[in-house]
Amino acid sequence: MSPSSESSSPFELVRGGNALRSLALAGGVALHAINVYVVTTIMPTIVRSIGGLAYYAWNTTLFVVASILGSALSYRLIDRMGPRRAYLCALALFCTGSLLCSAAPAMWWLLVGRTVQGLAGGVLLALSYALIRLVYEPRLWSRALAFVSAMWGVATLSGPALGGLFASLGWWRPAFLSLLPVAGALAVMVHRLVPATAPASSSGAGMPWGRLGLLAGSVLAISVGSLSGHLAWNAAGLAMGLALVAWMGRLDLRGASPLMPAEAYSPRTVLGACYITMAMLVIGLTSEIFVPYFLQTIHGSTPLAAGYLTAVMAGGWTVAALMFSGRAGRAAARLMHDGPVVTTVALAWLAILMPGRLDGAWAFPVLCLVLGAVGFGIGMCWSHFVTRVFRSAPAGQENLASGAVTTIQLYAIALGAALAGMVANAAGLADPGGLEGARTAAGWLFGVFALAPAVAVWSARRAARS
Repeated sequence: MSPSSESSSPFELVRGGNALRSLALAGGVALHAINVYVVTTIMPTIVRSIGGLAYYAWNTTLFVVASILGSALSYRLIDRMGPRRAYLCALALFCTGSLLCSAAPAMWWLLVGRTVQGLAGGVLLALSYALIRLVYEPRLWSRALAFVSAMWGVATLSGPALGGLFASLGWWRPAFLSLLPVAGALAVMVHRLVPATAPASSSGAGMPWGRLGLLAGSVLAISVGSLSGHLAWNAAGLAMGLALVAWMGRLDLRGASPLMPAEAYSPRTVLGACYITMAMLVIGLTSEIFVPYFLQTIHGSTPLAAGYLTAVMAGGWTVAALMFSGRAGRAAARLMHDGPVVTTVALAWLAILMPGRLDGAWAFPVLCLVLGAVGFGIGMCWSHFVTRVFRSAPAGQENLASGAVTTIQLYAIALGAALAGMVANAAGLADPGGLEGARTAAGWLFGVFALAPAVAVWSARRAARS
């Protein structure tokens, strides 16, 4: 039986020598993800303490831009420093950023710290994907990817609770320090369990700083445009961002030190189809950023209830990933076909259910079911697409291909967030606003965003062929 057709037990990752190794690899993702939710929860407290409300959104903008740069640089760090030193340097950078944030006397200082944290987080995310390929045998790749993805579900439940505890006490500075002991313990495990060396990839000479600058500029243009309440500025920012990333792609195809494998730019290749599918699924999921607002405004949910209802999306991803990651062969290919379909249907149902008034005992469980199905569809297929990326990477570009997974995922989050703001504002979220505006915006937002996983249904067919 070939490796591609072998199945695995869900317990192999947590038995024997694999147990601590799995914890070390997933720990980087958990550290980054919990930090995201903690900071989101305590930001209002921070603003009340040091001011800077006008720059509130830049906390996320700079963090995402730095994360993308970190993920793009990760495979070069593996080639030049080795996996162990690269991981330890990322942890040291995360701790430095956390210390800067905790000592911030003003918003500009906090933004510097958040940028450092984002750079470290991007490296940690990308290293987790890359190291799976290096430390596990191929038949365990899918299981390991599901285990790493499950850390976002853990963070969704624990991050807001931890941040809420510190926010309720007004102790936002210790909140940034609370994860430092976790980072220290993780560093000890990484030093013992992560290999010091790895096969080098054909990354070429030098860093492609110009192309990295274009990629960062693309995200900044989209993010800045999305901050405006005027549709014209939203569209201009999006157009500028897409133009910059297209320019970056053209240069990358001719560059001696590429950011992504050449096959990534063609939807006709398995690798390119995998990347397109994953990007479309993530874009569809970013509609979740408005779910708490819709639940509170339209359905009268409390902030806590709305937050945890939104977490059902991430929970659906985690449950499906753990259920289906061990499938192989035709079963895995079927999941790659069916996952985007489930997410498309769920978003279409949200476009119908969210704007209406849900009464009766059936309302809450139905809404939970549909919200969970959005993430469930992605969890069904995500680990299999990443595994297909590992197997389809050109010889010598394996680190490059695995690092590109995180780069594309983060870029899709930035693009999806900008598009969500554009669609919601154009549909009346702010004007006329209120209940009427929220209902109209909810219908349009989920209806339009259902098109993204629908595109993934098409591209998944090509990705599943190999």
